[in-house]
Amino acid sequence: MIAIVDILFRGGIIHVGVAAECRFYQKVKKWPKKHHRELASMLAHLKTIHEALCLGAAVEHLRFGFVHPEPMGILALDQKGGGSGLKETRLYIFPHTEKKHLYAITIGDKASQSDDITYCKDLVAQVLAGTQTTTG
Repeated sequence: MIAIVDILFRGGIIHVGVAAECRFYQKVKKWPKKHHRELASMLAHLKTIHEALCLGAAVEHLRFGFVHPEPMGILALDQKGGGSGLKETRLYIFPHTEKKHLYAITIGDKASQSDDITYCKDLVAQVLAGTQTTTG
C-alpha cells in the first residue's frame, strides 16, 4: 500500500503525515539544491490552495495561474511566480472534498510528467475506492 501526505482542510493548522515510502517525501528530500526556488514556489502554492480551501473555496473555483487540472480531479501546481529562469516543475495534489483531505502526491519535472500523472491516477483510484490509508 502506498503512503501519502495528507493535509487537513480545517482547523487552521496543517497536519502532515509522512512515511518513508511516500513518493512526495522521497522527491522533496532528493530535490536538487539547484532547483530550490522551484520547490519553494510549489510549496508556497500548496499553502495558498490549503488556505483557499480552509476559507471555503470550492475546488472547481480554484482559479490561479499556477493550477493545472489533470484527470480524476488531480491538480498540478507549477513553479510560476518563483522568479525568472525556473525549470518547469509540478507538485501534484488531490483535494478529496468528501473527506476534507488534501493529498500531496508527488513532484516532478517535464521529463517525469507522464509517469507522475500515471502514478497520481493510480493513487487517486485507491483513495476513491477506500483502499488507501495515510500516516500521520
